[in-house]
Amino acid sequence: MSIQAQTQSPQALHHDEQILVIKRTTLFPQGAWQGLKAVNHVHYAQLIQSNKEFHSRAAMEQDPVYKQIIPYLVFTHQNRYFLMQRQAKASETRLQNKFSLGIGGHINAEDLNNNADIAQWARREFDEEVDFSGTYTIEPIGILNDDSNAVGQVHVGFVYLLHGSSDTISIKSEHKSGDMLTLDECMEKYPLMETWSQITLDFLRSR
Repeated sequence: MSIQAQTQSPQALHHDEQILVIKRTTLFPQGAWQGLKAVNHVHYAQLIQSNKEFHSRAAMEQDPVYKQIIPYLVFTHQNRYFLMQRQAKASETRLQNKFSLGIGGHINAEDLNNNADIAQWARREFDEEVDFSGTYTIEPIGILNDDSNAVGQVHVGFVYLLHGSSDTISIKSEHKSGDMLTLDECMEKYPLMETWSQITLDFLRSR
């Protein structure tokens, strides 16, 4: 790491990363939908692979021409779901203290080395973000688009359900709490949830 990089703030370094994006018109040629929609994940994974670009996160946060690709991982076990609360100092200031059903993050070029796909990245991200003792299977359930706010306008979520073999799951440093709750219990936190989690919760309740 250069001396210049060492003197930069963590937030500055964070926003200098080159992240995976795709043009909005490529992802949504017929116009973007609002909410979480069940789709053919293989088709969209191939679309991203053929049209992927990597640009500065700082620039992409202000450019709705592009959508930042965010895998959004929802853990479940026996009809209960892992609901987390973000820290007051979360790196994304617009989401501080919000409750979240999803574990997610940006993808950079290194994440897709050796022909790795989004699902493989999702497994690595899950293992990095939480402590879990057990096995799980991954079920893609849809793509989430929310253009109702500034965060959503520049992101798109690939939502996956992770079906765990046990409920021995706990948070790491990125969150301040985490509990396994039924969907009805999650609804009690609904007003305090980030928008993506509200949309995901509505989708899960309607299945």
